[in-house]
Amino acid sequence: MGQRLRRLAVLTFSRAAVFTRLLFLLALALAPHFAMALTAEQALAIASGDSDSRIAALNAAAATGDPALAGYVRAMLDDEVKLADGKALVVKGEAATDAATGQAVPLPEALEDVIVNNRMRRELSAALAALKLFSTDRAERLAAIEELKTQADESRLPLLEKAAAAETDPLIQAELAQLKAYALISSPDRAKRLDAAALLADSQQPATRSLLLEKLAEEQDAEVRAAIQKSLDAVAARLAWGERLGVLFTGLSLGSILLLVALGLAITYGLMGVINMAHGELMMIGAYATFVVQNLFREYLPGWFDWYVLAAIPVAFLVSAGVGAVLERSVIRWLYGRPLETLLATWGISLILMQAVRSIFGAQNVGVENPSWLSGGLQVLPNLILPYNRLAILVFAALVLVGVALLISQTRLGLFVRGVTQNRRMASCVGINTARVDTYAFSLGAGIAGLAGCALSQVGNVGPDLGQSYIVDSFMVVVLGGVGQLAGTVYAALGLGVLNKLLEGWQGAVMAKILVLVFIVIFIQKRPQGIFAMKGRSAEA
Repeated sequence: MGQRLRRLAVLTFSRAAVFTRLLFLLALALAPHFAMALTAEQALAIASGDSDSRIAALNAAAATGDPALAGYVRAMLDDEVKLADGKALVVKGEAATDAATGQAVPLPEALEDVIVNNRMRRELSAALAALKLFSTDRAERLAAIEELKTQADESRLPLLEKAAAAETDPLIQAELAQLKAYALISSPDRAKRLDAAALLADSQQPATRSLLLEKLAEEQDAEVRAAIQKSLDAVAARLAWGERLGVLFTGLSLGSILLLVALGLAITYGLMGVINMAHGELMMIGAYATFVVQNLFREYLPGWFDWYVLAAIPVAFLVSAGVGAVLERSVIRWLYGRPLETLLATWGISLILMQAVRSIFGAQNVGVENPSWLSGGLQVLPNLILPYNRLAILVFAALVLVGVALLISQTRLGLFVRGVTQNRRMASCVGINTARVDTYAFSLGAGIAGLAGCALSQVGNVGPDLGQSYIVDSFMVVVLGGVGQLAGTVYAALGLGVLNKLLEGWQGAVMAKILVLVFIVIFIQKRPQGIFAMKGRSAEA
């Protein structure tokens, strides 16, 4: 009895399995016909007729959320849809398929092009974005919402409501509600415009402010205008925080660049008393060294291109330090204690270096590409994106600062530099080779300038005049911070960076530079030693 039951169960299971398999094969065979819900009439209406009727047909088809429409829309955007015998065909090369069924058809001899003007192309792009609202990829749905915000109108409300009904993500549901408000703010119905204005008051998007400003200028109804103005004020107040934080970050970013540029000068000018007008050109050499390393990686190590910056950092330091050592040994060592002569000599050297770079690399700017991990940015707020390359420069400047501070305060070379700076004769009497220490110190300052050039190559243009843009600012940082004071250099660089950006937003770039210069002149008049005055016997000498 048990065996018969087992045989019956096996037979039943086998028949069920065969039946299930047949159903599966049947589903596969019929899948294209069920998936292609786009009818021949819809495809023809979207491809032919006047623009208004075509757009109406497109919106009606898009409102169904039919995924089959996406392929047809892409084909229209690619100019692959043709008309023949009252049908819309998708033609790719010598192959033609029916736009509605997806079935291959013979390629007709007479084909009529489908006209896709700019208006129709915008509507097709919007329909394609709208269909992405039903994507399984969350990021794709969010991107579709952002794209539709600039083209939302009441014709897309059925599609938006269908997408909202199917959406389970709370954030995307809120974004869809905002998108519906975008569509309703232009409605001829006054009540709908009032509701939309109230809903948009909770937005945090810069695009909402632009939309409200546009609708405020167009609106005639006083009550609706008041509602739009109220929402506009709320959105502007919310966005103001992002703008303030953006100005602060931009100022800190500029300050970190000034810090990198001024650190080397703080050694050559602050500790050694050399007014090095070629400091900017040493920075330029570091930037061009980065450019050369980039090209070598692109040519010989393309698989490692994203890491060329890590190799360029020591190369930029060593090349600039080498040039600095040659300058110190050949010219500057004979001019210690004569600041005016060093100024004139280094100014002439800067002209020679600029002309040498023009002769080797050309007078035009060269392109230094960001690696992929330094491209893009971190979005903190809807209107605040922190670029990765500037965040990296902030970290890099901090690391260089720590390295220089440790080198000066904790190493034998730093002890010798401080000893020679404070009392050259006494240092020589105790056996320190002061000429060698001078070369090492000047090379160190030049190498740090090269590091600054390497960093600047990631955020700006690299050209022969690169150093001229920063030399005056770097001297102002060193003088304002206090000659020979690394801490003062940090405070002055970051402070001037933030102050400059604040003033730019108020008075413009040119006037900001003038006001900063006036501030420094007044400050130095009141406190000639800078923020941090030098203490000890060297200050009294």
